[in-house]
Formats: sequence, C-alpha cells, structure tokens
Amino acid sequence: MSDSTTYYHSPVGILKISGTDQYISEITFKEKVEPVSEHLSPILINCVEQLIQYFNGERRQFDFPLNQQGTPFQQDVWNHLLTIPFGRTISYLDLAKKTGDTKATRAVANANGKNNIAIVIPCHRVIGSNRELTGYAGGLWRKKWLLEHEAKVAHGVQTLF
Repeated sequence: MSDSTTYYHSPVGILKISGTDQYISEITFKEKVEPVSEHLSPILINCVEQLIQYFNGERRQFDFPLNQQGTPFQQDVWNHLLTIPFGRTISYLDLAKKTGDTKATRAVANANGKNNIAIVIPCHRVIGSNRELTGYAGGLWRKKWLLEHEAKVAHGVQTLF
C-alpha cells in the first residue's frame, strides 16, 4: 500500500492530491508542481475526475474514501464539516455547538485549519459569526471563490462576500 501523488490545475490553483490504493489522504493548495508518482491508483484518478466535476458545477458531494490523521477532536470536527450542505455556510460558533462545546470555538477553528483534505472536507464553508470570511489555509480569495461557486451552482446566485 504505497502512497501516490498527482497534481490538478484547478480554477483556484494547483491542488496536490495524495493517497493510497484505498483512500485519499491529502488535497492541498500548492504554488508549484513537484515530481509525481508513476502509478496512480484508481482512487486518485477518481478523485481528480470528481474534482473536475465539482469545478464544472456537476458534482456537489464526493464519494471516495478518505483517511486523514488527527486527534479524536480533530476527527470529530472534520466529520461535522462533512455535514455542512453544499452551497451553505455555518459559523465557527455553530460548528463548536455541533461538537457539544460552545466554548470550543477557538479549538474548532484550529482543527478546521489542520484539515489537509481541502474542498472535499469543506472547511471553506465555515465563516465568522458576523458573516465575514475569516481564516483559510488556501487564502481568503480561494475561500471566497469556492463559496461563490457553490452558491451559484446550488442556488443560481452569487454570495455577497
């Protein structure tokens, strides 16, 4: 079970996609392409195909296996991220409430920032309580683009960010 890596030149920049024959373990934003694996697992190929569909407005959910290393709390936060509907946003406070601790807003934001499976585990759908865009490892311009893309696909409208 060896890791393999490829890159996808998406509308929001270069995405590094890594995984094994069983799962995807990383989708991160990169500035440049590094050497890639000779063998691409069917899951890696499927992941790229589904990302292309997402960016073309043809896919709202992903259905390949994921495996991301993290603490039990981080895993809980990431699992809650997967429940945020396409084209919707929630606040960090709302996400903290989902984990059962309204005082965990900062910890939730921290776990959100540790997510290494961008777009698929939709950390970009979490915004500030004041509806402001805040914090995104890929840069706020990418977060804005992703939210506007999803709003347009889901509702036929642009968001007001």
